[in-house]
Amino acid sequence: MKQRMVLVLSVVVGLIAFWLTREYFQARSREYEKERAALQSAERRVEVIAAGRELPAGTVLQKKDLKMKPTLARDAGKNTVLPDDVDQIIGKKLKYSMDMGETLLWSYIDAPFRAGGGLGPMVSQGMRALSISIGGAAGVSGLLKPNDRVDVLGSFTFPSRKDPQQMEWVTLTVLQDVTILAAGQALPGQGEGTERGRNAGYSTVTVEVTPREAELLAFAENMRGHLTLTLRNPSDISFERELPEINFDRLEQELQSLNAHRQAKIRRKSEN
Repeated sequence: MKQRMVLVLSVVVGLIAFWLTREYFQARSREYEKERAALQSAERRVEVIAAGRELPAGTVLQKKDLKMKPTLARDAGKNTVLPDDVDQIIGKKLKYSMDMGETLLWSYIDAPFRAGGGLGPMVSQGMRALSISIGGAAGVSGLLKPNDRVDVLGSFTFPSRKDPQQMEWVTLTVLQDVTILAAGQALPGQGEGTERGRNAGYSTVTVEVTPREAELLAFAENMRGHLTLTLRNPSDISFERELPEINFDRLEQELQSLNAHRQAKIRRKSEN
């Protein structure tokens, strides 16, 4: 009988201890939530510029396309466009499409980035900055500058499809319509318009790519490939869907048709 009473008392004491512990943690949790809510309500809020409607890439920004929206001050970084900056972006072209209400970032705008923010704030959300070794003629003779858009060509030695025991040189287009973030160490707005800025050489170009594209370019460069950039017109967002690999045999086959196309379409267009 005595042992049974001890067992019952032990169970009762255990249940009381469990209940008290639960009440303690629930009380602490309520206190934490109150403190967090107080901190959030007290945190400073600021106005930022956002898309007033859905904006496709290439939109020339007007005031009617934009609106102000409140946000927490800690969420407004150096890359965020603020109301005081609106006059600087009106008439500028949008590089990427935006959803209605999405916060506008400087890196979305085809215009020089504000100095002092470094490279990091220039990189769009979900994108990566990658430096590749480019110099001389491969880098358009040092004439590239930040915010230019280029295609990336790669030349590699591959086993020949006709004879796998032999190696052949192949050139192909790796990526199209890639934005340059920096040429050497020059960021947008640095060195432009000066003699030093025009003549400064560089051996690397930093481009904005997706994580998968970054892997592709890093692999292409590390397998001893030779990368070459071709410069686009700023308003050209075209995409060639069927660009062939070029080797010596393909070069011989294509030369006549390429020159016929140039005479019939490109030269005739320039003369009109």
